Amino acid sequence: MLLDLDGVQVYYGKIAALNDVTLSVDRDEIVALIGANGAGKTTTLKTISGLRPLSAGRISFDGADISRMPGHKRVVAGIGQAPEGRGIFPGMTVHENLLMGCYTRKGDPGEDLDEVYELFPRLAERRAQFAGTMSGGEQQMLAIGRAMMAHPTVLLLDEPSMGLAPMLVAQIFDIIKEINRRGTTVLLVEQNARQALQLADRAYVLENGRVVKSAPASDLLDDTQVQAAYLGGDLDVSGESSD
Repeated sequence: MLLDLDGVQVYYGKIAALNDVTLSVDRDEIVALIGANGAGKTTTLKTISGLRPLSAGRISFDGADISRMPGHKRVVAGIGQAPEGRGIFPGMTVHENLLMGCYTRKGDPGEDLDEVYELFPRLAERRAQFAGTMSGGEQQMLAIGRAMMAHPTVLLLDEPSMGLAPMLVAQIFDIIKEINRRGTTVLLVEQNARQALQLADRAYVLENGRVVKSAPASDLLDDTQVQAAYLGGDLDVSGESSD
């Protein structure tokens, strides 16, 4: 496996945000994490990227133990993240935001920029525009493009559909599929459970900081408990996460 979490525990003060979480992501997969608000999905991504310290357990990436590795070194190792809320720099241009994504890399970023602009033609059209003046969908494209500038082996995506109209959600998910097709492994946290399961190869269900189900995504789409808990009614493309 490319990425392994084994018995991971994370605390916020005395409260366990993650409790004995064990999951894995194989090379070239798309793996989804689904669950209710507060289930621990965002905390899982932050722990993988080094933004939250482990209280117990182990994280392995590409065969190496990265449990105590600083976050910036995890980026160098090949872990990229487009965070919840996008985290773009509103007072910088699209081009400048993208350059921030390759700060850990040496050499001319020209080819990387070309690839991102190919994936996101809208960003190429707006490369000189201040990021804060862009639409929500464009900002989400920028957040993903910036993460791709580091040439990640695995891309962590946190709620990429949040606040977007259904047409833009479909476009963002098509781009995620293309990124994966080009060789980048994807770990996806997504409130829009149906869309995530339709895209993913495998999925994990988190409840109260624990993994309660794991299976091929197609199996979870047909799981009556998952349907009742997460797939009922209209698709929610505007929910916010507070994990």
